[in-house]
This record gives sequence, structure tokens and C-alpha cells, in this order.
Amino acid sequence: MSELTLTVMRLGFLAVLWLFVIVAVQVIRSDLFGTRVTQRGARRDAGRPQQAARQAAPPQQRGQQGGGRQRRNAPTKLVVTEGTLTGTTVALQGQTITLGRAHDSTIVLDDDYASSRHARIYPDRDGQWIVEDLGSTNGTYLDRSRLTTPTPIPLGAPIRIGKTVIELRK
Repeated sequence: MSELTLTVMRLGFLAVLWLFVIVAVQVIRSDLFGTRVTQRGARRDAGRPQQAARQAAPPQQRGQQGGGRQRRNAPTKLVVTEGTLTGTTVALQGQTITLGRAHDSTIVLDDDYASSRHARIYPDRDGQWIVEDLGSTNGTYLDRSRLTTPTPIPLGAPIRIGKTVIELRK
């Protein structure tokens, strides 16, 4: 092999090594500090009164759950009671609510202990609301017990995701 070929191979190997080091540092940095989370949902909900949020749903959807059955003592809203989004309210209209750090989540959590796709809350056929952990690292807790399977949510029971606590209310 010529001296020029050997030098080019050494420089190429050195460039690949530096590329690997830079990528490894970026991965470690994102694990330590997380990704930047914008308060997309918080700004929109903070400027709009709770009554306007309830009136946004058509009258036939208000009070109805998943399969169209209306249950007595059924929850109508999801309220954040602790964490950075304290006071945020989401009207329950039979759709799935996703929780996590991802920007497309229904409730975007700015919490170091939350995963991108942490948990979801959805209605079953009987109108009961179910919480499911989506394989998060730190877990989802319902009344101090860690969830391993989709679990029905009693009215007023705290659901903890990191430092954020949410409840279903009437």
C-alpha cells in the first residue's frame, strides 16, 4: 500500500471515531437533560375559561362516555392537581387522552420522570375510564400502586406520573 492510501485510511478512521464520540455525547446529554418541551397545551388552556372548553363539545357528546352509555357518577373532566400544570382541566368526551413528554400528547408533561409516551387514559365499552402505562421507565401509579396492566380508575383516585398528579372528577 502506498503512503497516501494509508494516510487517507487513518484520517477516515479518525473521522468515524470522532463522529461516534459526538453522537454518544449527544445521546448522553439528551438522557440527562431531556428534550425541550413547549407548553403548547398549557398556553391554549390557560387563556380559555373552563366553561368555554365544555361548550366546545356538541350537546349530545357532553356527559356521554365511550359506547354512548351515560353512567351515573361518571367523571366529566380530568384535572391536574400537582406538578407544573396544576389547575389544567381536560374535558372527557370519550376520546383517548395521552400523557407524556411528546409534543403530540394530549397533556404534555414537562417532567424529568415522565417518558415521551408515558400513559394513556381511555374509556371502555361500559363507560368506565381505564389508565394504562405504556412501558414507561419510572412507572405510572394509581393510589400508590404501580400499574402493570390496564386498570379502571375510580372517581377522585390520584394518578401519579413523576411529579404530576391527575384525577378524574365530575
